[in-house]
Amino acid sequence: MTERSPPSLGFLLIDAARLIRRRFEQESRDLAMTSAQLQIAARLAKNEGIGQAALAALLKLEPMTVCRHVDRMVAAGLVERRQDPRDRRARQLFTTDRCRDLIEPMRERVAAVFEDAQKGLSEVERRNLVAALESVIRNLSTIEAGESASGAIREPAELAA
Repeated sequence: MTERSPPSLGFLLIDAARLIRRRFEQESRDLAMTSAQLQIAARLAKNEGIGQAALAALLKLEPMTVCRHVDRMVAAGLVERRQDPRDRRARQLFTTDRCRDLIEPMRERVAAVFEDAQKGLSEVERRNLVAALESVIRNLSTIEAGESASGAIREPAELAA
């Protein structure tokens, strides 16, 4: 009998994220926002008047990806683009009343999906799971920013290799 290797961390994270997103989409079919739009709306609601490029940086998404989502949200009456009073070439983003009215029901559904996902885990296990994921994200964010896993700053040539 052969011994099975433990599941890959990458596959587990991807599967968990995919299943959470799918469940959320199922639970919120009656609302006018996708999970990606909820992330944008939630971040925008806390940063009213931000520019699109800055919003993309906050979300750690490509600017063109955010642009496409914002375009759809503007068309759906969820977000407004307004001229920046300090720079007539720039636009600021704002949530609309319609968007703000949807944020709380969306958060409630997200909380219910997360609760379902964590069934059977004790409070300590839940805190440990969150702490472990935060460590993974912090480690990879540091490495992505140009610092090696050992903490040494990597040179641009090392990053390209």
